[in-house]
Amino acid sequence: MPMQSGTTLGGRYVLRSLLAVGGMGEVWRGVDSELDRPVAIKVLKEEAQSNETFLKRFRNEAKNAAGLMHPNIAQVFDYGDQAGTAYLVMELVEGEPLSTVLERERTVDEHRLVRMMIGTCQGLHAAHQAQVMHRDIKPGNLLIEGEDHVKITDFGVSRSHDQTTLTATGMVMGTAQYLAPELALGKPATPASDLYALGIIAYESVVGRRPFTASSPVDIAIAQVNEPVPPLPSSVSPALAALIMDLLEKNPKRRPGSALELEGILKQLQLPTKAERVARERGAPEAIPPTRTGHVPDRAMPPSIAPARYRPRPDAPSIRHT
Repeated sequence: MPMQSGTTLGGRYVLRSLLAVGGMGEVWRGVDSELDRPVAIKVLKEEAQSNETFLKRFRNEAKNAAGLMHPNIAQVFDYGDQAGTAYLVMELVEGEPLSTVLERERTVDEHRLVRMMIGTCQGLHAAHQAQVMHRDIKPGNLLIEGEDHVKITDFGVSRSHDQTTLTATGMVMGTAQYLAPELALGKPATPASDLYALGIIAYESVVGRRPFTASSPVDIAIAQVNEPVPPLPSSVSPALAALIMDLLEKNPKRRPGSALELEGILKQLQLPTKAERVARERGAPEAIPPTRTGHVPDRAMPPSIAPARYRPRPDAPSIRHT
């Protein structure tokens, strides 16, 4: 079923204008004609309708996100299927994803970053309390509105404690650049896995690049497991640098214990003024080595993240491409 402005879904949701296009769906600005309120309508692409994995992810997002009501989570209102077209009706967030902010500005002021991290922690804590792990925290899934207010979105690969995995054995869910080491190793997601992803976002926001890059998602996942975190530049405040390194610990037990705990740490973080930061940069060494480099496990890589030529099922992709 082709989508266009004026298309009505479920007898009440009218599409107005296309907001974004993703790998498996489109997001439209629309209106709920019964309640006369603006909404965002996510529609699964026509070519994805026959893909059972995409359909499961779509339904998964509807089920998990619909039960989460929090100011820092984009609310899901409805889910339906019309003429073979699955759609999800959500709160319309008048803002932009953090990925767009980083593309435009490259780095983010530390005070602003901390504000956004606090909001993200509050949303994650609500999800984790409901036993829902997001598993795909990344800049594109953090919508920023108003005075740096964060709305977490896209629970398509999230997992509740009572759900079975969406993938076959040996496959990994998430985006490789923000994937926690334990997820790359095929272990279950925990709150610490989402916090690791937030640590990657923080690193990227203050440095202007991600800590781990490679030619393929599989190689990036291997780096998340085996490579130490690159040193942070002297422009990063020591307190924030130390916290980022704690978040990027290879061992999830050495990260902050919960999103609530991390929120408390962030609120007490002492950040320098702009003048203090400039003065420190002029006399500081070129880079700040990590205070905690993270433990590199003394173990062989399992087949799920080994280079493609060593994997037992080379026809099965291990990592979801962004």
